Amino acid sequence: MSGHSKWSKIKHQKGADDIKRGNLFTKLTREIIVAAREGGGSAENNFRLRLAVQKARDSNMPMDNIDRAVKKGTGELGGGSLAEMKLEGYGPNGIAILVNALSDNRNRTVQEVRSTFTRHGGSLGESGCVSWLFESKGVITIKAENVDADELALAAIDAGAEDVKVESGYVEVYTAPTQLEKVRQALEKTKVKIESSELVMAPKSLIKLDEKAGVQALKLLDKLEEIDDVQNVSSNADIPDSVMATYQAA
Repeated sequence: MSGHSKWSKIKHQKGADDIKRGNLFTKLTREIIVAAREGGGSAENNFRLRLAVQKARDSNMPMDNIDRAVKKGTGELGGGSLAEMKLEGYGPNGIAILVNALSDNRNRTVQEVRSTFTRHGGSLGESGCVSWLFESKGVITIKAENVDADELALAAIDAGAEDVKVESGYVEVYTAPTQLEKVRQALEKTKVKIESSELVMAPKSLIKLDEKAGVQALKLLDKLEEIDDVQNVSSNADIPDSVMATYQAA
């Protein structure tokens, strides 16, 4: 799952810029709206809403914003109609890419995603063409500094985690989707600061890229993430650490 870990590092470091642009809060708001619309406004009885609200709080989103988003989802406040979309395609060297989006205009979103793939050496594929290469996982991310990674890993495994990775300054704890909350609660008792916890589509296997293809893939993933309607992007690219470092510094 190191492909997810490496891309996550860049996304975490971009977090401050995302907040400045308003992109992050917009994406978080949309997720809360859809979660509340589908499962109701009670976080206690709505797992997806609980997860969305927790993610928003981890990102320091004001509670007023969260409450407004919930009310838009339940219909107490007016809000645009959002539809969920899963788009699939290929990047450099045939890497698989999944794009999850929430949009009030499907045609616009498909066109934006398709043109982004095309401009950066990829292609949008048919529904189902790559989704079988991924599986749903819970992932909890913790900064590695001032953390005993071994003790943290033991606590996570004891709580039901499937795997723990220490990579690029972060500890990532992987769980079955149904175990995400339980493992997070156990880790919170150890007083570690949790950066985020979310459900992701993790690749079952990775495709190793060289420097040229790695840079091209990172640009494509980055541009897809920047599309307003796109919530998250998953890939099975295995990009060399040296390429990641150069890309981050650029």
